[in-house]
Amino acid sequence: MFKYSGIFKWLGVVVITILLTSCFNKNASKTTGWEYNEPKWGGFEVADFREQMTGPGLVFIEGGTFAIGATQQDVLFEWHNPPSRVTVNSFYMDETEVANVDYLEYLYWLERVFGLDYPEVVKNALPDTLVWRDKLAYNEPFVDLYLRHPAYKNYPVVGVDWKQANDYCAWRTDRVNEWILIQHGILQLDPDQNPLENFNSDAYLSGQYEGLVNKNLPDLNPEGNPDGRKVRMEDGILLPKYRLPTEAEWEYAALGLVGNTIEERVVERKIYPWNGDYVRTDERKYYGNFVANFKRARGDYMGVAGNLNDGAMIPTEVGSYWPNDYGLYNMAGNVAEWVQDVYRPLSFEDVTDFQPFRGNVFKTKVLDEDNYIAEKDSLGRIRYREITPGEAANRTNYRKSDNINYQDGDYPSTISTDWLEEPENQNTTDQMYDYGVSSLITDRARVLKGGSWKDNAYYLSPSVRRFLDEEVATDYVGFRCAMTRVGSPMKGR
Repeated sequence: MFKYSGIFKWLGVVVITILLTSCFNKNASKTTGWEYNEPKWGGFEVADFREQMTGPGLVFIEGGTFAIGATQQDVLFEWHNPPSRVTVNSFYMDETEVANVDYLEYLYWLERVFGLDYPEVVKNALPDTLVWRDKLAYNEPFVDLYLRHPAYKNYPVVGVDWKQANDYCAWRTDRVNEWILIQHGILQLDPDQNPLENFNSDAYLSGQYEGLVNKNLPDLNPEGNPDGRKVRMEDGILLPKYRLPTEAEWEYAALGLVGNTIEERVVERKIYPWNGDYVRTDERKYYGNFVANFKRARGDYMGVAGNLNDGAMIPTEVGSYWPNDYGLYNMAGNVAEWVQDVYRPLSFEDVTDFQPFRGNVFKTKVLDEDNYIAEKDSLGRIRYREITPGEAANRTNYRKSDNINYQDGDYPSTISTDWLEEPENQNTTDQMYDYGVSSLITDRARVLKGGSWKDNAYYLSPSVRRFLDEEVATDYVGFRCAMTRVGSPMKGR
């Protein structure tokens, strides 16, 4: 009995030691007591992550609740933006619109990597410079010069459709994450990338891109690779994807209410990204100057010689005029901007009050017969597919992949009963909106936000909504990128 008693005492001391270690050792699990980041304890790794870094070109936008929707008289009687209380999570947004020089860098990279083997990749990314042509105007110089002449390098890129803008965001994600790995000393510069072997964030994380390795991270798994391992998302090193902002994010960021509140009280509901109902600054030094690039009246794009009002005839440099309270430039005027959302006139009545968005098409990575991620495509990208009805059958939050028409364009929301006879036809958008007769709304209609150099002051309000087909480009529409904020919505937390 004495021997067993001694053993029990010894075990008790060990258990108490483990519990105390887990309570006071931040490098140990509070639920099992096992140490993190220790090969002798199995090598489970927990990153010392403090806060997401701000990607190149981005500005932090602290989220919150706000009234999305109309802030002025609906002069066009469209009734498609009734005010509604919603909450937007914190995120990041480009300080300025994407400029010609930024897009030319993109085109240069595509030409260098894909130009020889896949010239169509480069061709599909080219802006449509013919958007400058007008049957009764002499705009031909802009066709040849606006995109490529250095005088316009810091002007916003135009002639880019919604799909091209999304492709740019995806490319930018990969270039920034590659730069981060180079900065961390994990990869070396590789100027000889090719169509199949070029850095792609998804391919790297899936183990299908090696690159020129400088020094991998230590592999703490006792059975791992002695030469180290690749970076994982769990390390907190790589950034989330650059993307187009949602309509709610764009409108929230443009209003800049962060500089217009006392505690939780909004002291004035803005019509524009600045206070007041006028478009001139009241700063003493610049009193009377315009704060945006827009069309003042018919035939008046810049004012009278010797006293130009906004100082710009067409789009002007992306960092011009005054930033709003988030530090964002040209959220009114210069160029209108693409956002992610599919347009529906009743979206503000339908969408969720947290992170509102219409346009979800849920996808998953393509797997091979062994349930591993399938081999990347000929352009070095991981392949995705839409989820099947069977995969969503037992879910409570969604039942199919394509939710663009949910509550506005699907069968439950149509007044027609024709679908009862042909239930296999799952798209009633054209039935509801009578495309080409009384409406231009389709599943390809994407929301535009912000006024442009071609628009009058009415369109400078962030609440104004317009739409355009996702494959149409114009001389007055550009874009800027956004990025999801991970972790705390407050910076420094």
